Amino acid sequence: MKVLFIGGSGIISSACSSLAVRRGIDLHVLNRGTSTARPLPDGVTVLRGDIRDPDSARAALAGHTFDAVVDWVAFTTDHVQADIELFRGRTGQYVFISSASAYQTPPARLPVVESSPLRNPFWQYSRDKIACEDLLVRQYRDEGFPATIVRPSHTYDRTLVPFDGGWTAMARMRQGREVVIHGDGASLWTLTHHEDFAKGFVPLLGHPRAVGDVFHITSDDVLTWNQIAGHLAAALGVQPKLVHVPSDAIAAADPEWGAGLLGDKTHSMVFDNSKLRTLVPDYVATIPFHAGAREIVAWFDEDPSRQVVDERLDKVMDDLVARYRI
Repeated sequence: MKVLFIGGSGIISSACSSLAVRRGIDLHVLNRGTSTARPLPDGVTVLRGDIRDPDSARAALAGHTFDAVVDWVAFTTDHVQADIELFRGRTGQYVFISSASAYQTPPARLPVVESSPLRNPFWQYSRDKIACEDLLVRQYRDEGFPATIVRPSHTYDRTLVPFDGGWTAMARMRQGREVVIHGDGASLWTLTHHEDFAKGFVPLLGHPRAVGDVFHITSDDVLTWNQIAGHLAAALGVQPKLVHVPSDAIAAADPEWGAGLLGDKTHSMVFDNSKLRTLVPDYVATIPFHAGAREIVAWFDEDPSRQVVDERLDKVMDDLVARYRI
């Protein structure tokens, strides 16, 4: 099977690239050739081109057709429309990477299933993903464009701390300082290791029953935000000092941080992966976050230059801690 990844070395896509090659897929990757912290695996055919430059992309893809195309870096309807024009008649499947943050926020019921409503009044990123999905659904219904929609939810690798500000919260823990947790820290959250995501994703490539349909791919390991902080602290070898702050107050202090909270992380999100398992019966996420937390700390400790603190956000946290410390 011949597959094209647009991107292929990001947090989610890197694990999918590796697994695809191991499973014998003839994987091509379209990118601009820029350096990355996640090198592509041996056996990948690299096509040099810029997906945002139609002439460059057409030149790189000249003469190629694919069983499946995955765009890991499409975020707006302009991006998706350009893909439709580029790949119409050239692929048996086009996979759009959406986001579980597109689901109704806050959710009316849990667990979330693929037929749950899509509505997020808080976060533009999510509304853009919904608009992309709407475009692809119309194209499938009107023209039979072979779209598959996949919705990840907070998928991480060893390079990603699941708190805003990256290493900032980790540095605070290691220094014995307080870390801000939104709400009371008891809302439920799903973190998915990128290698687990790949096990659900790669079998969908070229699967005829996936065309025209939508799937989310998540872990079944559900944690509270207090537990997430606790696992990270344990990996650091410290006891966490948590200060709970209402999400509205965080949003007032820092609108960018607040958008991701109110539009996503504030609300409990638990997913039912039954639909995925109808096509991938052996899908099981096996990497719990306490193991992932150790990977994260080990990676950042391998090279202290990776331990970048967001000084602005650090100051915001100091201000919030001073106001809400009990």
